[in-house]
Amino acid sequence: MRYSVVIRYIGMVLLVLAAFMLASAGISYLSGVDSAYTPLVMSSLLTLLMGCFPLIFVPRTDRISQKEAYCIVVGAWVVASIVGMFPYLMWGGEFTPINAWFESVSGFTTTGASILNDIEALPRGLLFWRMSTSWIGGIGVVMFALVILPSIGKSKMMLSHFELSSLAKDNFNLYRTPTVVRIILSVYIGLTIVSTLILKMCGMNWFDSLCHAMSACGTCGFSTKNLSIGWFNSPLIEMVLVVIMAIAGIHFGLIFATLTRKKNNIFRSEITRTYFSVIAVSSLLIGISIWAADVYPSLWSSLRSALFHTVSLITTTGFATADCNTWTSFAILILIFCSIVCACAGSTSGGLKMDRLWLAIKMLRNRLRSQQHPNAIIRTKVDGIPQDKEMLNGVMVYIVAYMLLILAGAFINTMLGADIMTGFSSSIACVSNVGPGFGEVGTMDNYSFMPAVMKFNLTALMLFGRLEIFGLIQLFFIRWWR
Repeated sequence: MRYSVVIRYIGMVLLVLAAFMLASAGISYLSGVDSAYTPLVMSSLLTLLMGCFPLIFVPRTDRISQKEAYCIVVGAWVVASIVGMFPYLMWGGEFTPINAWFESVSGFTTTGASILNDIEALPRGLLFWRMSTSWIGGIGVVMFALVILPSIGKSKMMLSHFELSSLAKDNFNLYRTPTVVRIILSVYIGLTIVSTLILKMCGMNWFDSLCHAMSACGTCGFSTKNLSIGWFNSPLIEMVLVVIMAIAGIHFGLIFATLTRKKNNIFRSEITRTYFSVIAVSSLLIGISIWAADVYPSLWSSLRSALFHTVSLITTTGFATADCNTWTSFAILILIFCSIVCACAGSTSGGLKMDRLWLAIKMLRNRLRSQQHPNAIIRTKVDGIPQDKEMLNGVMVYIVAYMLLILAGAFINTMLGADIMTGFSSSIACVSNVGPGFGEVGTMDNYSFMPAVMKFNLTALMLFGRLEIFGLIQLFFIRWWR
């Protein structure tokens, strides 16, 4: 394997990050040259130099192997998280090295968990960089580079193959790789622009509108306010964000197909119908539960809060308007289920994915039918299309690995001193890239109180979840590198 080639392509990703740091410095300049201006400019220059050196000293190549493509994708996520620490460390404040690492990984993996006790103390330039990490991470650091840097050439196909999950590719079969990349970015940018304009019309200022649109479309959940969306106390803003988050949780290929009036659209997709059905049923059950327990004075306010938090957690966004720790155990259990399953493949959402849950249910049903009719040939289909056995086996293996990773994370958290609810829910929140959990890491709390070792453990879970487990595991097999 040519390590120089891997470093060259990671250098290209660093150029993209340097550009966003410079844009954040521009926000800082427009805000009266706030205290983040110098850290952002210095970070941008340092990142630019790190990205340029490989491009200067490593010759260009248009052909890369599968192993090299894999290392580029995984390496880009890890290096981006390291470089993302620079503005935080140079600015100071609450950002110790482990806190800066936690915030950077949380942003790029779109987890949205935070160590900040006073978000509003951050200058606008640093707030915008924080949102930029979540927005870049939503589409993927490598996927973003594939569009911004056309010099990658024929290697786009190989890199996009490793950046997109296997389930996400199903609705892109009709398109060539460059078209797929453009579709994803077009839908992503278009949704962000429209979301910004609508949030501004709902009463937010331009800066908050842009930041919350970036965070919602990236399904991250970073906010510019300590009380998250609860600060605005606006039912209209909440319902607009519900729609934005729900759309961001749908396969981008289906969104594009719907806008261009193709047959394989949102309305014909079994997965999308299941996704919205789970949201509707979960919201209704939670709303009735917390209303019956007198958590809210009226059924409407109960259903409103239930819908917002159900969509927020199932899309792995993590915005909040209330402290869900005060809700009933039944409501919390449903929200934990939503945090595990999450939204659809091909979206900016993390988690197990609704696609895998639906396939697992169908496989279970077919297993029961095959026992009743041993000689019958029963195929597992989605939208009328038979699914490959190898892919179905991969789904079941992933579900097992996913659950084992959550248990391992919870075991380590509790071993380090967390109570069972905090340890278990924080493991789920980080593996699923949801952000808020329950217990001491609830929707109105943060992760600042945790010891450094636990924070590092949780960032590892975030990366495992964002790279769909097996992407990162491969790095630990020494024989693979030979």
